[in-house]
Amino acid sequence: MPAAGPITEWMRRQLSSTAARGFVVGLSGGVDSAVVARLAQLVAPVNTVAAILPCHSDPEDERDAAAIATHFSLTTVRVDLSEAYDAAITAAQVNMQALAGQARELKRDDAIQTRRPLANVKPRLRMTTLYLLANSLGYLVAGTGNRSELSIGYFTKHGDGAADLLPIGHLVKSEVRALARELNVPGAIIERTPSAGLWIGQSDEEEMGFTYAQLERYLDEGPQGVSPAIAMKIERLIRSSEHKRALPPIPEL
Repeated sequence: MPAAGPITEWMRRQLSSTAARGFVVGLSGGVDSAVVARLAQLVAPVNTVAAILPCHSDPEDERDAAAIATHFSLTTVRVDLSEAYDAAITAAQVNMQALAGQARELKRDDAIQTRRPLANVKPRLRMTTLYLLANSLGYLVAGTGNRSELSIGYFTKHGDGAADLLPIGHLVKSEVRALARELNVPGAIIERTPSAGLWIGQSDEEEMGFTYAQLERYLDEGPQGVSPAIAMKIERLIRSSEHKRALPPIPEL
């Protein structure tokens, strides 16, 4: 079972080695961000800021984020990014009309592929805002990715995948939930359906095509831990997302 102590000690060393003063955490209303925010608060009680960053979001996400902030008495800042998102998308779409002939063809029923480019702007705007706050305060951005999501690239490149440190990057989803219970995260937050909040009604497991439990069995036991069909899905995602876990390629000339 994961314990908070070793993680907070590691986070404390990260602060010391970078001469940073504290942490900024994007608080989404989910269990991952709740755990990271609480860990950051334990390390830097006065110098932790939880940022609530709605962007045409489900109102329930913001209510849950506010509830977590209240539960732990977190210092918060709220920045509504909806207008910034609208302005960026409108400007881009107007100018993209000239590139219509270069747009890749998508199947009519591929709704997720159609909406993903627009949806990914949201986490990128959020990360831009987190770094504005962190750089202004002399803090580090504490990312909220866990091992399950990192392994298959279930995060937005240069969005929620961008951070200065990943305190729960070694924990699979069930371990994050166990740590959340240790940290006294509200039960409703621990048990809520995981969602990246990319669009209303979006669900992690529906989008991935398998459950977190199946992914965890694969990571712990290998392909034999799941059905061949699920193993193929997971392995395809691992291969296709390799670029997300590495620096951009540089030619060796």
